[in-house]
Amino acid sequence: MNTIVAARAGRREWAGLAVLALPTVMASLELTIPNLALPAISQDLSLTSAQSLWIVDIYGFLLAGSLITMGTLGDRIGRRRLLMIGSTLFGVASVLAAYSTSAEMLILTRALLGLAGATLMPAALSLAASLFRDPRQRTVAISIVIASVAGGTAIGPLIGGWILQHFWWGAVFLIAAPVTVLIVALSPLLLPEHREERPGRMDLASAALSLVAVLSVIYGLKHLAAGGLDAVSIGSLVIGLLLGAWFVHRQHRSNPLVDLRLFRSASFSVSLSTLLFGVFVLFGANFFLAQYLQLVFGLSPLRAGLWTVPSACGVIVGSMLAPMLVRRVRPGYVVGAGLALSAVGFAVLTLVVPGTGLPLLVVGSVVISLGLGPMMTLTTELVVGSAPPERAGEASALSETAPELGGALGIAILGSAGTAVYRAQMADTVPPGLPEDATRAAEETLGGAVSAAEQVPDPVGDQLLDTAREAFTDGLHLIAGISIVVLVATAVGISVLLRHIRPSNESEQGREVTGASASRRSPGRTPRSAGTPR
Repeated sequence: MNTIVAARAGRREWAGLAVLALPTVMASLELTIPNLALPAISQDLSLTSAQSLWIVDIYGFLLAGSLITMGTLGDRIGRRRLLMIGSTLFGVASVLAAYSTSAEMLILTRALLGLAGATLMPAALSLAASLFRDPRQRTVAISIVIASVAGGTAIGPLIGGWILQHFWWGAVFLIAAPVTVLIVALSPLLLPEHREERPGRMDLASAALSLVAVLSVIYGLKHLAAGGLDAVSIGSLVIGLLLGAWFVHRQHRSNPLVDLRLFRSASFSVSLSTLLFGVFVLFGANFFLAQYLQLVFGLSPLRAGLWTVPSACGVIVGSMLAPMLVRRVRPGYVVGAGLALSAVGFAVLTLVVPGTGLPLLVVGSVVISLGLGPMMTLTTELVVGSAPPERAGEASALSETAPELGGALGIAILGSAGTAVYRAQMADTVPPGLPEDATRAAEETLGGAVSAAEQVPDPVGDQLLDTAREAFTDGLHLIAGISIVVLVATAVGISVLLRHIRPSNESEQGREVTGASASRRSPGRTPRSAGTPR
């Protein structure tokens, strides 16, 4: 009996995957390292508070807003070519950022880094999917790419802290330069080119609409989280939603930037939604946990970064376990079980209390990350794998846009909910006898309460800190409770809606039989490639 199976990758493909891991690590480093360098940058360049926010946020803004456009561009001009162009731009922008002489120059170079970073993730994911046709190997390859992102996040605080202790702040940007040289040198040797055979004209109007729509929504959400519901946040959200609707309308035309037919696949749409909700709770929790480690437990930024390493390692372990689990268990059930495990981790966070809750906080965050690791790997693999090969770059870009948007929503919605609890409790419990400015600052944020406590005598300052930390803990508990509900609902949804997708072993056996039958019936016909969800 003849069988038709996907060819297994060899040494060259695995070496190519090692090259693809480099840009994902580099792009994720850029999300974490500048936060540690900000105090030194602020002192050297005399930053205002607004400039500090823009230096941190502009990278993520441009990254999220450009992913769809860059993914589609890679399908047209070639994904390897886009990876090399983006890596070169990333390296040049990193050097310019390192030697910036003003806040405006640093903001501009960070914006260039965001545009360049938007080329790296979709290109790496789509090339990984193109390199590995065997379903098992492709799942492993994508899990390695996802683990590389988590790995970059994990080592970012460690690398950044070490560099800042020995060099000036610009050195944190320079580490990207040699990595980009390596990518550009090795890509032509190890990575095949892949593009659409007959690409149409690029819809520049849709590209601009997608960029402005995503930027407007993210800016509105961030402003909502920081300053509450006002004209700016409402206006930005309305403009973003209207432009987004206009963008969707344009995609019904010929030669769209995003092929809306992709969303007809349950594997694609359900996986994309699950990815969004999973990162929604993760970023919402991390927004509070980073502050909790420093302002409640009193850890330095470097020590706080060290305590986040176990949770980042949990994502890596979960991502690497996913390919083994999905061989015997249906992907929908694996993802659903992972989300349920993350819900248990959030339940642990509801037990955290100031002073003695550090072990519980670390255990809870590790369990959360361990459960979300398989979700990130398998949903990304389903999104990319369910798309036609010529649309892999576009699908990869959407799989990167969903978590970016989910992260912004998580910070905005969950962050606002936790902050509202803190402000409501502090409005009634601030100790009497504080100066008016200190009272107002303490009622606004936990950081303001810590600063105010340093300006008053110890008994009152200690009472203020205890009150503020209790209020902040209650906000964390609310976030954990909301996250549990979201995760359980999402776990049930994906377990039911994707229960038809078989484990990879069963899928391969079924496709071998189908391929053999097809070859007997029609020798010239090629069956669907292995790994495509049924």
